Amino acid sequence: MAAKRPARASLRYAKAPLSPRYRRELHQLLGHCYHIRGKIALIRHIAAFRPGDIDNPLASAKAAMCALARRWLWLHEEIIAHDKELERLVTERAPELMASHGIATLTVAEMLILVGDDPTRIRSEAAFAKLCGVCPIPASSGKTHRFRLNRGGNRQANAALYRVAIVRMRSNEPTLAYVKKRTKDGKSKSEIIRCLKRYIVREIYSQLCVAKSSQIKA
Repeated sequence: MAAKRPARASLRYAKAPLSPRYRRELHQLLGHCYHIRGKIALIRHIAAFRPGDIDNPLASAKAAMCALARRWLWLHEEIIAHDKELERLVTERAPELMASHGIATLTVAEMLILVGDDPTRIRSEAAFAKLCGVCPIPASSGKTHRFRLNRGGNRQANAALYRVAIVRMRSNEPTLAYVKKRTKDGKSKSEIIRCLKRYIVREIYSQLCVAKSSQIKA
């Protein structure tokens, strides 16, 4: 994915060094591409360019765009293949978690990396929450009782939990009801998200750590 973005950016700016004359010719060539709908179809069309002999700046630009488009398509196919294999692996390891609302392949993969080969090292749900950086940190003052954001723990896992919370706040009925209830209680959106992340941690812990520990003891 990191190599795919520069390839697309280079493809976009390949025409920049051209003189106005050759740039106009390239614009006329690309003008025929405007009827093509979809990013993939457009890049496939550019990958099929035939620059011929590279004896002028226009042919050079076409050859560069063709090469970049082919590289982008190759990286795109590689990413699809890796995504399919990753989905197969995490589904075998945590099928119940994959079926849970808002939890996608990359989220489960991030949590499996965090848990590691020995889930028994995480002895409690609270320890797992601290590892993810979602344990509450008291920030009360006077008569105000509140908790502040925890900036510790694994930030990649924390970001994955945040994405799950946002997805559930948009399309999950129990979560929407919970958000409505907590809003009436005077909680802010950020405080509600922190509460949701703690509930999501509980769900993930029960699937990845408790079940695995039981299997090992059995």
